[in-house]
Amino acid sequence: MSTMMAPLKATLFLFAHWAFQCAVCRDVTLPEGPLFRVAGFPLSLPCSVLEYEGPRTQEFEWFLYRDNSGGRQIGVVSTRDKGFPYVPFQARVRNGEVRVERDSGDKVRLMIQRLRAEDQGRYECYTPSTDSTYQGNYSASVTVKVIPDTLQISYTRSLTGQPVPEGAELTLTCSASIQSEQLTHLSITFGKRDGAEGLESGVGGEVSNVKEIIAIDNLLGVVPGRFYKKRYDDGEITLEKRNGEAGQGVYVMKMRAVRPDDSGSYFCEASQWILDPDRSWQKIAQRTLDIGNLTVQQLAESLSVTSAPRGEVTLQVGSPLILTCEVLGLPSEVNSGLLVQWMKRGSVSSDGAGAGGVEVEVARISPDGVVSWGDDLSRASGGSLEKVAEGKYSLKLFSARPSDSGVYRCVVSVYAGRRNPGLSTPATLTQRSEGVTVNLKTKDVLVSAVAQLARGPLLKRGNTITLICNATVTTTGPAQAQVHWLRWPIPEPVLKRESDGAPPEPAVVYMPTLIATLMYNGVANIYINGSEISVDRLSAVSYRLRIHMAAPEDQGMYACHAEAWGQDPHGGWYNTGAKAESNAVTVYLYARVADLLLIPLVVGVSSALFVGIFIIATVTCCFMKRLARQRAQK
Repeated sequence: MSTMMAPLKATLFLFAHWAFQCAVCRDVTLPEGPLFRVAGFPLSLPCSVLEYEGPRTQEFEWFLYRDNSGGRQIGVVSTRDKGFPYVPFQARVRNGEVRVERDSGDKVRLMIQRLRAEDQGRYECYTPSTDSTYQGNYSASVTVKVIPDTLQISYTRSLTGQPVPEGAELTLTCSASIQSEQLTHLSITFGKRDGAEGLESGVGGEVSNVKEIIAIDNLLGVVPGRFYKKRYDDGEITLEKRNGEAGQGVYVMKMRAVRPDDSGSYFCEASQWILDPDRSWQKIAQRTLDIGNLTVQQLAESLSVTSAPRGEVTLQVGSPLILTCEVLGLPSEVNSGLLVQWMKRGSVSSDGAGAGGVEVEVARISPDGVVSWGDDLSRASGGSLEKVAEGKYSLKLFSARPSDSGVYRCVVSVYAGRRNPGLSTPATLTQRSEGVTVNLKTKDVLVSAVAQLARGPLLKRGNTITLICNATVTTTGPAQAQVHWLRWPIPEPVLKRESDGAPPEPAVVYMPTLIATLMYNGVANIYINGSEISVDRLSAVSYRLRIHMAAPEDQGMYACHAEAWGQDPHGGWYNTGAKAESNAVTVYLYARVADLLLIPLVVGVSSALFVGIFIIATVTCCFMKRLARQRAQK
């Protein structure tokens, strides 16, 4: 038994020794083959060496075994011997068409710039030994098959370089095909080269002016370029494949609306791809076709917005106000949406027409033709905004009011190439017209207001406070007064600090509280809660405010403010802007009779109780003392 175990142990020892030695054996690797590459296009074969001894920079030699060479070896190129190439490769190595490029000291790649049919065969990568012992593999080989070039590419229509208006649609068509016995895929890329002013830094600081717009990649998926992703997501750039003649694929790229930065030189690029045995996709052929130059003419260079009438307009109150906005310079071949707004700054309440104030929107018409009005919704029934011709819009106010005075401007937002833009779509360009100053002549209106407290006994808590406002409006034509009742707190007396000579403290200014309003049309509005309040009209000029069951918080200084409202020829009422403030009436509430009797009643009861207690205490004290003396005598 022991004699049988001895050879087995020796075998195991030798195997373990060999395994240990090979753990650090030289290993040369090449990609798994066969590799199919296209004639006329580059070949790149990476070769690396691992687990070696010696310097970090290793030497490499490349050999070719052609299919018809009977196994004869042809030297291609070497990293250490310039005279290494055999005759078939000497000239190609000399001019750099065949060369070795180093990725690192132990990784290189054989580069053949333009592959030829006779380059087909088995390529061997050999690394001369720098090891102390000769072990491992010192070369590796891979088979390369050279297939014919069948990649074809063409375009339907070239760009002429003539200016194209901003917002126009751009359509580019490129046809491509491959006829290969191998299973290969075709990718198509549309791109653009900018001018010198559009250069952008690329990887490693290199300057590149090429931008990929959109592509169908080797996996047949549509992929937008990184500068065009948002426009692709918004549906503004599309790419589709159609079936053409003779098995060709027709690829159509559309830009919905070109922009100024779309100017440049356009190209179409077709690439042929193959799946290598290591499951990686490799580009084996590529052709680029220049389609032409595109120049985009900016909309700002041609667009203008004008309003009419020009300058200043003066109208009588009640007259119709008609303003026209015209948009000029829109390219007829571009289908653009327009947002037209009429804006107004200033009114009769400002110091002068258009002198400051916030600009507000009067009305707008959206690209889909929907009209909406600003804050003054009453204008929806008293005016119109409509498109009267192509690029021409008319704003009409059937009966102008004093508040309609101000400076009007037409603001036009153009959505170039987008007839119905989305709510979040930014306008291509927005322009404003010159201002039109509208002045309205109002009738001479005089307003006066006098407030008084109705005659009667002294006001007490729980009584009804009655205040009368006599408001008169003097003018020609129908007019009404609109009366507002306001209340201020009764001011406290200010005492002078004469002892230290300091100036008196300034009086506190209180803001009035709006109590109630009687509108020009007879509608009453009450603005405070708590007390029961009513307002009515006693006569043509007399207006009454009543506060029922008055409470202490109803005390104060009351006044009425009157506004004059006129009627226009169409029957509509408007605020003339004339107003007046009455004098202030002080309302003070006295205590009631029951409240006045309460104090003496309380005082009387308290006094009687005190006297009774005093008498009882005195009598009791004297009686007890007398009883004590009687008991002592006994």
